[in-house]
Formats: sequence, C-alpha cells, structure tokens
Amino acid sequence: MSEYFEAVAARAVDLTKVYGEGENVVHALAGVTIDFRAGEFTAIMGPSGSGKSTLMHCLAGLDAATGGSVQVGGTELTSLSDKQMTELRRDRIGFVFQAFNLVPTLTALENITLPLDIAGRKPDEQWMNAVIDRLGLRQRLDHRPTELSGGQQQRVACARALVGRPEIVFGDEPTGNLDSRSGAEVLSILRAAVDDYRQTVVIVTHDPRAASYADRVVFLADGRIVDEMRGPTAELVAEKLIHLDELVAR
Repeated sequence: MSEYFEAVAARAVDLTKVYGEGENVVHALAGVTIDFRAGEFTAIMGPSGSGKSTLMHCLAGLDAATGGSVQVGGTELTSLSDKQMTELRRDRIGFVFQAFNLVPTLTALENITLPLDIAGRKPDEQWMNAVIDRLGLRQRLDHRPTELSGGQQQRVACARALVGRPEIVFGDEPTGNLDSRSGAEVLSILRAAVDDYRQTVVIVTHDPRAASYADRVVFLADGRIVDEMRGPTAELVAEKLIHLDELVAR
C-alpha cells in the first residue's frame, strides 16, 4: 500500500447539499468534513441515497454544494467562476466514469489526449507512453471505441484520466459496467497509479472487492460519514456494510 502523506489533495468542510424545498426537501449531504490525502487511494461506500456520488461530484466540481467548503489542492472551489471551474476540472482533475464517456468518432489515442488537446497542452511523451504500456493499450491506439471490449474502453478512459498527471483522479463506479476480470484489471491500474506514480485516487463503489484495493474506505449513510476503515479486505468491508444501520442508529 502507498505511504501515508501529509499533503491534502482534496478537502470538504461542513459540506451540505440540499435538493428541493418544503416537504420535498432532501439533505443529500448533511455536514460532511473529510480530507483526502495525496498519494492515497480512497473508496467511498454506502447504501443508495447515502450521498456518496453527491460528495464526489461536489469534490470534483461537477455539482455545486449548498453550503460548506470544498478545496482541491488548496483552491477553494466555491469561489471560482464557471470559466475557472472548467479550467480546474480540465487541468487538475481526472475522471473515470461507469459509462466510459469516450467519443465514438475518435481513436483510442485521440480519446486519451482529448483533454490535453482541448487545453492546448502537449502531452509528456514519456509519461503518456508509460501509461499506455502499463494499461496494455499499445496495440489498440488506432481502434475506435466500437472496436474495443468494455474492459479496453475503460482502460482508455483510465489513460485519459491519468495522462495529464492530474492532482486527483475521481472514479464514479468505474467497474460498474465490467465483468469481474476487466474490473480487477482497471482497479489494479488505479492501485498502481497510486503506488508507482503517487497519484491520488478517490472512487465511489458499492462493491466490497473494489473497495479492497483502496488504502481507506469511507462509509456514508443519510448524507453523513458514519465510519471509515484502513487496510480493508472485501470480507471486512462486506461485514461493515451489513451493520451500517447499527452505526447510523448510534
């Protein structure tokens, strides 16, 4: 597992997110305070409606919080303009989504370099080649998404997220559409990004096996953090999820 670093890659302080009003109000996040340390792999877990995806979307600047503070690398997101937020997401954050989100008309290589192309930045060739080779994509670079398996498409999405060397990589159920073998490959790649390249990775998952790849698992329920675990195993995580209701009751 990765060393424990003191630097904070992302932070939420008293974060709230409210949807609706009156009788229809929903408190998706109810005062969440949490740090994500640089060079660590964190998994966020909880039942449906617990707020785990909302927390990640607020941390990644994909959704605006109702109250509280969100920082990425010391930058306060709540004070950024739309243009500044777009630039931060493009230049400092990597994303891996469940649905891959590849552009069908572009080759694998063009999809990988797309965020850099949009930003007008040249890729670090040595780093990009290391990522491509680590992901086993060298023979697939000229293929379009329809010519790739689901696992290969998600590896392209991982390469796209990593190639710009972002400060933090977020994954929203990154193995949700994959079979167990392809899912394990993608998780091993994210694990290696932390161990070998000191990336910071945060994923939302419902799968204890996926969570076992992380250094730390954070458990949410009813928009609040109710527990966390270091050195997780699939068995320990599954057991914790079974008893989550008891933690909430306390």
